[in-house]
Amino acid sequence: MSSIDIGSFGIWTPLLDLHPNSKATEVVAELDAMGWGALWRPESTGRDPLITAALWLEATENIAVATGIAQTYARHPLTMNSGVRTLDEAFPGRFLLGLGVSHAPMVEGVRGLDYSRPLSDMSAYLDAMDASPFTGHGPDGRPPRILAALGPKMLALSAEKADGAHPYFSTPEHTALARDIIGPDKFLAPEQMVFLETDPERARRVARDNMARYLQLPNYTNNLKRLGFTDEDISTSSDRLVDAIVLWGDLDSIVARVREHAEAGADHVCVQALVEDPTELPMDDWRQLADALIS
Repeated sequence: MSSIDIGSFGIWTPLLDLHPNSKATEVVAELDAMGWGALWRPESTGRDPLITAALWLEATENIAVATGIAQTYARHPLTMNSGVRTLDEAFPGRFLLGLGVSHAPMVEGVRGLDYSRPLSDMSAYLDAMDASPFTGHGPDGRPPRILAALGPKMLALSAEKADGAHPYFSTPEHTALARDIIGPDKFLAPEQMVFLETDPERARRVARDNMARYLQLPNYTNNLKRLGFTDEDISTSSDRLVDAIVLWGDLDSIVARVREHAEAGADHVCVQALVEDPTELPMDDWRQLADALIS
């Protein structure tokens, strides 16, 4: 993906939506000064990710903003294409579109839409984006995009019709499998949860609190089973599962394990620093991780 360079490490966080935009943009500027290559944000029931990206990019100089992910069922393909091209023209090389089909509870339960064919819907959506007319000013060529992908079929689609993949809630072992599927030339940016805490009881308690909602979603649990975790691991949130999904311990041990993703084939690792109180921002953790990971 030669048209964008977001460095080897970025921050993945949903926490800025819980703060006023004025504070969020100040924090993003601090993350930029720390040297992080990209700031990743999800889309659920919070702020609009494309509008937020514009605000954050306007407030910074170097950091890229990526969606992890923008939901396909939330926007018509033409609308998504127009929004991405608008950002690409205004902030060349600093916006990366991560697209995903989300999950049945969000699509069917919240949006009232059909979620019976997520893979074929994604394929058709990408085709429709490519066929969408765009008469605004901007560079020729499609802006880069990657897909939220865990299973082999969506990973294969991310290589066929996108520029790579953004796996979430996975492990370095999955990163290696994803690299094998998408090939050597596609962009691979897995997310990795971390918690700077050496006390096992507290670390695993906070990890379980942050993992709980994901363990209710079949997209994630099916992937965990493909990786060798059992129904009992998932239902009990076993120590084995917790320790695989959330890297906890001292800074050196966490950094070493984050780098395992790069050794497994990742181009960029999206580091999600967990917190005990979601209204608090892990500024100290972000600084420590930046100093250790970014040369």
